[in-house]
Amino acid sequence: MQANDRDRTDAALLEALFTRAPAGLFVLDPELRVVRFNTAARGMRGLPPDAVVGRTVEEFAPGFPHEKLTEIARAVLATGNSVRRLEVSGTVPHDPERRMVASLSMFRLSAPGGRVLGLAVMAEDITEQQANAERLAILNDAQRLIGSTLDATATAGELAEVAVGRFANTVIVDLLDDVLRGRRLPPGPVPADMPLRRAVLRSTQEFSSSVPTGSLTSLIFPTVLTQSMHDHRPRLIARLAADDPLMVADPARARRLAEAGARSLVVVPLTVHGTALGLAVFIRSVAEAPFDEKDLELATELADRTALSVHRAWQYLHERNIATALQRRLLPVRPPELPAVDTAYLHLSGDADADWFDVVPLSGGRVALVCGTVTGRGVEAAATMGQLRTVVQTLARQDLPADELLGVLDETVRRLAEETVPEPGEPQVAASCLYLVYDPVTGRCSAAAAGHPPLMPIARNGGLLDFDVPVGPALGRGGGEGYEAVAVELPEGSLLALYTRGLTAGADGTGQGDRDRLRRLLAHPDRSLRELCDDVAYAAVPHRLDEDALLLLARTRIFGSDRVAIWTLPADPAVVSTARTLVSQQLAAWGLHGVADDTELIVSELVTNAIRYGKGPVRLRLIRDRGLLCEVTDSNSAAPHMRLARTGDEGGRGLFLVMHLSRRWGTRYGERGKTVWAEQPLVAGVERAATIA
Repeated sequence: MQANDRDRTDAALLEALFTRAPAGLFVLDPELRVVRFNTAARGMRGLPPDAVVGRTVEEFAPGFPHEKLTEIARAVLATGNSVRRLEVSGTVPHDPERRMVASLSMFRLSAPGGRVLGLAVMAEDITEQQANAERLAILNDAQRLIGSTLDATATAGELAEVAVGRFANTVIVDLLDDVLRGRRLPPGPVPADMPLRRAVLRSTQEFSSSVPTGSLTSLIFPTVLTQSMHDHRPRLIARLAADDPLMVADPARARRLAEAGARSLVVVPLTVHGTALGLAVFIRSVAEAPFDEKDLELATELADRTALSVHRAWQYLHERNIATALQRRLLPVRPPELPAVDTAYLHLSGDADADWFDVVPLSGGRVALVCGTVTGRGVEAAATMGQLRTVVQTLARQDLPADELLGVLDETVRRLAEETVPEPGEPQVAASCLYLVYDPVTGRCSAAAAGHPPLMPIARNGGLLDFDVPVGPALGRGGGEGYEAVAVELPEGSLLALYTRGLTAGADGTGQGDRDRLRRLLAHPDRSLRELCDDVAYAAVPHRLDEDALLLLARTRIFGSDRVAIWTLPADPAVVSTARTLVSQQLAAWGLHGVADDTELIVSELVTNAIRYGKGPVRLRLIRDRGLLCEVTDSNSAAPHMRLARTGDEGGRGLFLVMHLSRRWGTRYGERGKTVWAEQPLVAGVERAATIA
């Protein structure tokens, strides 16, 4: 190639370098003044040469850290050590509102003899690359941080933690109050007067707000906020202005934004499947670049991720509310008032399990105390609890012994487990139960337990009574092994504490320390049971529960001669009239003249049947409980059966008469023989003719 051609080629290459190179190229003299630059570089297009040539960086790009750049450039000139990919940020010279991040590389230019000619600076605009990398980092952090708990307010705080200081100066999240309460959410547009609760307000600077965190607020209609909640679409206000609709429609909010130096605004509704949950507002100050369309996309992605987590928290709370409401509906409103025991209970709803209790009045003035837990969560556990409670009530009124009752209940739970298909990862149906029966006439208490925390029997002096109830396998896990019942006689005024695991789930895993604390809290016979329950609630459960907690307290009483009369009669038909006389005298002593005639008829029929079909002596007992109970015990275990006598029959009307004269009647079995009992209401003026008509 000839010299002229080579010169023309070199000139063309040099011209292309300064007119078409994708990266910026600046040539500086030793005084660090621009000699030449390529206007084709991105970010430099449209910049007139006279605004750059002959000027220093400080003069033509004051928005960049010129002192730092000058120091580095002089070091390169002095040492010849090049600098590569130095990242600096500042405002674009011909567009001071737009910030720019540049990657600079500096090389010393020297003549063949070593004389320093100046400096070559390669400048590449990496603003978009940096922005994309930062957006990706924010999204990664959002995926890692947002939604770590089932708490909607905490989730809103996690959104603010991700965005504030990196994407926005200020983040405000308002959630519908119904979301935080777990109430039903209607799909579609949200009315402007729907109450919102301020979940979070976080800022890198002073930001005045008339709505403190946690308080209720409502939106002024119509503004960009209400419109966003109405049509579920995000809004971008790149530059806030005095005539902006938001400013005009909501002057108070506009004033606060102006005072905080807000420059740009993004409003994004938190929606899932067409249902609005709240609103997220991102704000940048005048010192930051305004939001653009890509920022709007990022804000929408952050809001969508937050909305999914908030919706999951709402679903959990909504289902928990339903389960809690169902469980409370299935539990007794209050224990019945019984002469045999004084009772009170404490029930605290937790995040798991379904606890239940019952106080069931039985024949003979006795009472059954029940405490149980169904493992699991939600409506399923509450529904199973309701089923088991119904079964226990039915079995208790059949006067089954405690061990036999738990055996039948274990079979019931196993049958329910066979009929139920658990969700993936969910355990099979299982439950625990403590069942005891207390007799106030004898002071005798029998109890059995299935996988349940042990009974806590406390004497009047605060010590523990010797009443160790063996704990068998949990219900549904028994495998037909059976349960063992024990019985002891309790002194009057004994305190029986039935509780569930949630009340004593200590950090050591055994709960022994919490059981000891519970005993100390209950060892105060001078305090009422209601006060003791409050003491336990205040002292033993100061935190949110991971599972249900239940405490049932019962203080025992003993029936004296003012409530019980007992006679043993020989198996002789002639004693029937004697029995009527004894009963009449006892009722007169109790002042129950109004039920004397009916009671004499009942006693006559029951004693006659016991003598006719039973063996040995007959025991007659009257108990004044909530009603008047008449009991006749004989040694024959055959149960009486009521039948409807035909017109020509001479017999068969006895039990029919007992049924109509009584409020309830039944048969229970003992170790030897049976007891037939009948209960009458203690009301005066009962019309016998009306009951037997």
